Amino acid sequence: MECPNCHVELPSRQCPECGEKIPLFGKFCCFCGSALPDLDLDDKPADDLGDFSERILCSDGTCIGVINEHGVCSECGKPYKGEME
Repeated sequence: MECPNCHVELPSRQCPECGEKIPLFGKFCCFCGSALPDLDLDDKPADDLGDFSERILCSDGTCIGVINEHGVCSECGKPYKGEME
């Protein structure tokens, strides 16, 4: 799913009801309105966490997230703006 403003590819999943591509952490499908099951993030294998020393922290000074492979924060969804000064 692509952000309509900055055109960054956002993490997404498929709606189980209508099959459309929707935001990964949505509570409802933005196309058909169906309630979505919560994602169980605790099932993620420990070896997928990566090397902590290579993580890039969110450039928003108040957020605790890290920048994911799509260039956006895993917590707030903001695109990476570079190092904070």
